[in-house]
Amino acid sequence: MFSVIAQMAFTIGLGVLWRYYPVGGLTADRARIALTTSVYYFFLPALVLDVLWRAPLGVDTFKIMLAAATGVLVSMAAMFLAARFMTLTRGQLGALVLAASFPNATYMGLPLLSSLYGDAGKAIAIQYDLFACTPLLLSVGLLLAARLGQHDEVVHPIKSLLLVPPLWAAIFGAAFNLIGLPQPDWAQGFLGRMGGAVVPIMLLALGMSLRLSTLTPRHLWRVSPALLIQIILMPLIVLAVVTALHLTGDLRVAVVLEAATPVMILGLVLCDRFGLDTEMYATTATASILLVLVTLPLWHYLLV
Repeated sequence: MFSVIAQMAFTIGLGVLWRYYPVGGLTADRARIALTTSVYYFFLPALVLDVLWRAPLGVDTFKIMLAAATGVLVSMAAMFLAARFMTLTRGQLGALVLAASFPNATYMGLPLLSSLYGDAGKAIAIQYDLFACTPLLLSVGLLLAARLGQHDEVVHPIKSLLLVPPLWAAIFGAAFNLIGLPQPDWAQGFLGRMGGAVVPIMLLALGMSLRLSTLTPRHLWRVSPALLIQIILMPLIVLAVVTALHLTGDLRVAVVLEAATPVMILGLVLCDRFGLDTEMYATTATASILLVLVTLPLWHYLLV
């Protein structure tokens, strides 16, 4: 586990260096947009289609979805409860609710589980995110951001869901799997090569997203409730659910590790889009990524 975290940290570190030393004249923000766009529209859908086409799907898939959804919704409620004891603007509240509720199940969870459990780990990460977290983000999360933010946009959650390429890839992959359609050799080769680009690009882009300048004591104290909920409470909730659902072995460990990943980076886009407090969200996201480099190995040690 420590070796996996060290490799991930090194790749993330290269992205951080890019912020300070632009490569080829490209700033980190410009390069990150290009990289993440290519992942979102091409490489990640290929990986999702490939993995879910061949992965064993069944009752455990619904258990993973239930655990993930419970973790998100209970964490969201916990942040609203904590906010009653804090002095927050609506924009700050929206940023902290998003930060506390949605883990980085793909950008960090996928590389982590892929390194630990191979294709089985990829399947768990994809099911956790695309069958639970993403639908909740683009429905409940989108509506909350729109309600708490300052903007003139009309929100259409169903339309937002229909415009997610990895989600369509997940639907087709699961459908091909369940009807027993064999995957041709050419498709496996093509999808495998495309999907192989996802992990290193994701980790590099994750490093490019870090905003170390926001990590001041005052900012960290303000976002500490969201950090505690995301890094400690959510994994505990998911652990309780998977235990109640009798998930065991590597599957149990992998699902809890997904919940223990840091704050979702995509939330920065939602904060900008709906007028939430982007700086507060960036502080939470950056701090959580640095903290999980320590807490993820601890969770793994406690679970195995």
